[in-house]
Amino acid sequence: MSPLAHIVALPVRAYRLIFSPWVGWNCRYQPTCSQYALDALERHGALRGGWMALCRIARCNPWGGCGYDPVPGNDDEETGNKT
Repeated sequence: MSPLAHIVALPVRAYRLIFSPWVGWNCRYQPTCSQYALDALERHGALRGGWMALCRIARCNPWGGCGYDPVPGNDDEETGNKT
């Protein structure tokens, strides 16, 4: 994770530490929005990952979707396969 992404991740980590236990561990999506934000920042960096996290949070509403929604990216990076 880049240094800028670490800085952008600080409010997410603070939310998970301070507010999330009060609000509850219920989320419409898997992984949770905060985990999605951390994964997006780690995989895509501060700018693109931050934008992806904001878009995900905007979708997390009563009229939005639900279910499994992982961070998009190249699956070959995770498995180490090269095609």
